[in-house]
Amino acid sequence: MLVLTRKLGESIAIDDHIKIRVVQIKGKQVRLGIEAPKDTKIHREEVYLAIQEQNQQSAQVSSDQTRSVAQLLGKKD
Repeated sequence: MLVLTRKLGESIAIDDHIKIRVVQIKGKQVRLGIEAPKDTKIHREEVYLAIQEQNQQSAQVSSDQTRSVAQLLGKKD
C-alpha cells in the first residue's frame, strides 16, 4: 500500500486520466474530489462490496429459477 500525505487543495495523479484532490478537511473527515473519465466506475468501498455480493448471488441463480421467472412474466422457453 502506498501512503501519501496531502494538504488541502493538493492532488494525487493515477495514470494519465485520474486525479484525486483534497477539497475539504473537517474534523476527522476528508472530502475528496475525483476527476476521471465518465466510463470509469467510482464507488465508496461499502457500495462496491455490495455490488460484488449482488453479482455473485445473481451468478448462482439456476436455469430452473430463470425459467420459473420467465413463466411468471409470460415468456416462453
